[in-house]
Amino acid sequence: MLLRILSAEFLKIRRKWLWVLVVAGPLGVVALQGVNFGLRYDYLVRGKQPGEVWDALIGDVSMLAMPALLMGLAIVASMSAGIEHQMNAWKLTLALPVSKRQVFAGKFVLTALLLLVSSALLVPLSAAFGLTLGLGGGSIPWSDLLTDAFYPYLASMPFIALQAWLSVTMANQAVPLTVGIIGMIVSLFAGARFPDWVPYKWPQLAVSANDPLYAVAAGVAFGIVVFAVGLTEFVRKDVK
Repeated sequence: MLLRILSAEFLKIRRKWLWVLVVAGPLGVVALQGVNFGLRYDYLVRGKQPGEVWDALIGDVSMLAMPALLMGLAIVASMSAGIEHQMNAWKLTLALPVSKRQVFAGKFVLTALLLLVSSALLVPLSAAFGLTLGLGGGSIPWSDLLTDAFYPYLASMPFIALQAWLSVTMANQAVPLTVGIIGMIVSLFAGARFPDWVPYKWPQLAVSANDPLYAVAAGVAFGIVVFAVGLTEFVRKDVK
């Protein structure tokens, strides 16, 4: 049944700008690094070993990708849930032979899948950009590219669940978007000052800590908790 709901959700967004956003996020991150490396080529590339350049490239991409991910998940969740809010179609949706649990799960999974695609695109785009810098194809650090793309995504799972919850339950999408923007700012500018157990620090820990799996595991576990709380609240809520 969940697959049918997801199929219906993908049909709803077929002519929306969501897919453009999914591609534009990682493309914009890598394009900005293109400008960065283009302006500072002599300092960042010339005379450096390929491994050093790859480390700098991956680190800079990760630095931009984290706020883009946190901002993007708020926008994606809002746009996917906003379809029903704009058309006042929640009662019609819930009148179908599907449970409220399945509808909520479908919205969450849709948001998570779109962000997964966006995170995955960072890998080939970053690798392609590295090759344009003249770095050898045999020296591509695929493991670092993969971990820096997917670890922050997994560590951000509580925020994906939270934004999906807020976007589905609130007709005024300004509220979840504001929460997402504030969360991105807090994580970006104050996250490093928080203790390791604070969720807003986890996306950074996922790429900078000695044990990034702590942030990944904590993100996935707490994401399940937030999802369960949101699911329970949505099931009990009267939809207008």
